[in-house]
Amino acid sequence: MLEDGTAYRGLALGINGTTGGEICFNTGMTGYQEIYTDPSYFGQIIVNTNAHIGNYGVQLDDEEESASVKIRGMVCNTFSNIYSRHTADFSLQEYFERANIVGVSNVDTRHLVRHVRQKGVMNAIISSEVLDETELMTELQKIPSMDGLELSSQVTTSEAYYVGEESQSTWRVAVMDYGIKKSILKNLTSRGCYCKVFPAKTSFEDVMKWQPDGFFISNGPGDPAAMTYAVDNVNQMVLTGKPLFGICLGHQLLALSSGINTYKMHNGHRGLNHPVKNVISGFCEVTSQNHGFAVNPDEIENHPDVEITHVNLNDKTIEGIRRKDYPAFSVQYHPEASPGPHDSHYLFDEFTGLLSGN
Repeated sequence: MLEDGTAYRGLALGINGTTGGEICFNTGMTGYQEIYTDPSYFGQIIVNTNAHIGNYGVQLDDEEESASVKIRGMVCNTFSNIYSRHTADFSLQEYFERANIVGVSNVDTRHLVRHVRQKGVMNAIISSEVLDETELMTELQKIPSMDGLELSSQVTTSEAYYVGEESQSTWRVAVMDYGIKKSILKNLTSRGCYCKVFPAKTSFEDVMKWQPDGFFISNGPGDPAAMTYAVDNVNQMVLTGKPLFGICLGHQLLALSSGINTYKMHNGHRGLNHPVKNVISGFCEVTSQNHGFAVNPDEIENHPDVEITHVNLNDKTIEGIRRKDYPAFSVQYHPEASPGPHDSHYLFDEFTGLLSGN
């Protein structure tokens, strides 16, 4: 049931229960396991628009983006209890049972997505135990809006940890974990970065005690405008003059630290085929995206120290910025491409180029 009263009935998947959160849709045809474990989806119910979900099962070694499933629930059309991939560890149904996830299948997802696209993002509730719509609406109204909600502190690491081999690395990179994905860390370490991953609310002073050569600002869930602690940290990091790279939420935090506001989008971008133009090089990229907030384009165009580097070709929203006065840049999409195309891997090379002083 959606908060505007629209209701859909289908078949239960995962465990029997009730769950709620902001509903959003992802148009990717593959990569459901990476989506479910992406901390940026924390607090959200995912509608998978691909016709069949679960048909290649679950493989634990390679496709987990965090230590646990982060979504609140899942909606799909056809849910497959059997899988064809011989390397899979078990079915998606068993995966959801282990993670205590409530979902629903046999829903007309085409109708549902069109409704959300028209009406805009909203909260929703799924239940396989309470079927009375009046009672469900009462529970649904208790779910907080994503607008103004700070969630990164709920998904961040509790203790700092290291990734990579220090003796075999060229640079030390401080990673702020606002909901970091494992594939991002792999892209950094494979390029010679020794990473120390810090909890979200670590002070700037404590980060600097490690003497990093640069900073990475991660993706994550929630409203960036509610993260004043992170905005202040990013501002101080920029002012050090050391290279800084931000992705998704990190992009929004760089904008906010530069005096540029963010806003809640009508229904966000989530999928694997969003076209983005690099306005510096003139080349276009097919990108993986997952965000419900964006940065204000008018404020960037009038900012003396920030320039636009990437633009979404579907709706002209801002997909990348960089500081003119400091070696700091960011993109709204996911160049680590997990899941998704690899068109944007070069951004990690640009970051290590800045670490090298190029």
